[in-house]
Amino acid sequence: MSETTPATTLDLTQDGPALTAALVDFPSVSGTEKPLADAIEEALRTLPHLTVDRHGNNVVARTDLGRAERVVLAGHIDTVPIAGNVPSRLDENGVLWGCGTSDMKSGVAVQLRIAATVPAPNRDLTFVFYDNEEVAAHLNGLGHVAEAHPEWLEGDFAVLLEPSDAQVEGGCQGTLRVHLRTKGERAHSARSWMGSNAIHAAAPILARLAAYEPRRPVIDGLEYHEGLNAVGIEGGVATNVIPDACTVTVNYRYAPDRSMAEAEAHVREVFADCGIDEFVVDDHTGGALPGLSHPAAAAFMAAVGGTAQPKFGWTDVSRFSALGVPAVNYGPGDALFAHKRDEHVAVDRITHCERRLYDWLTA
Repeated sequence: MSETTPATTLDLTQDGPALTAALVDFPSVSGTEKPLADAIEEALRTLPHLTVDRHGNNVVARTDLGRAERVVLAGHIDTVPIAGNVPSRLDENGVLWGCGTSDMKSGVAVQLRIAATVPAPNRDLTFVFYDNEEVAAHLNGLGHVAEAHPEWLEGDFAVLLEPSDAQVEGGCQGTLRVHLRTKGERAHSARSWMGSNAIHAAAPILARLAAYEPRRPVIDGLEYHEGLNAVGIEGGVATNVIPDACTVTVNYRYAPDRSMAEAEAHVREVFADCGIDEFVVDDHTGGALPGLSHPAAAAFMAAVGGTAQPKFGWTDVSRFSALGVPAVNYGPGDALFAHKRDEHVAVDRITHCERRLYDWLTA
């Protein structure tokens, strides 16, 4: 498949690796997902056991069998910009190369295969295929669906097929970024006593950060590891001027047992007596509880095997948590190769993940 003649349809009878290759050969950089969303919608509408809805370039398909539980399988259909790595290439070692192989068209292929091959699952299923995950949060298709049609995302448990190298990663940590600003008074550095140095005034902030001891709470048997760190500092006017302003940018990665309000309150408390003139929240997204104590999650872990790990980074499982749906990350890709020119996935990981999900949903 060449970049100039992209596919227009998807064949869900292909196996997982072949379907992954077809998805990779179907370019869908963030903002250009419509043709792929069209193809996914068309393919799903051929399956009589599914009801298919669409909002923008987001496609949601559901079974309605009256099962006692409902599970959501979700994945984004966009990729970062192509870097000379389309079309896909399968090598002699069973490794598939190409943009999106890891993040996360291999996961989307597994979703589509389960949709096509499990017409009577033991739990009702909702499949969510959404756009614009790789760009600004306000563009995220899962967020748009949650705002416009929250009932489409209702469920007892969710699996986000983000790259996790075929291991379960529970929930995710929240992330809060704040600007801590100190003020002073400019003066000539030859007469520094005539001014007030805003950079020096930031010293208590840095001391507090250096002494900070992060929590390591255990939630559903997973040990999360928080972090409070300076990730930037800005100040100074000229080499002969006492600066009148300084900003320390701090990032707080916090475990999902804290709410967003609790996280912000904690950071304010940490720096309460540090002489800060302005506390500005620059960015904030909450975490997600792993939900591994839920019966559906216990059955999921029994089916996929291995030992669940905590997710230290942030993913869209947070959006499910905000809707009251416990969620985990489980996909065939390896996050270490996401967004790279040499992005790739081992095809045996694709078949492994599909088989484990199939066993869980048909046992």
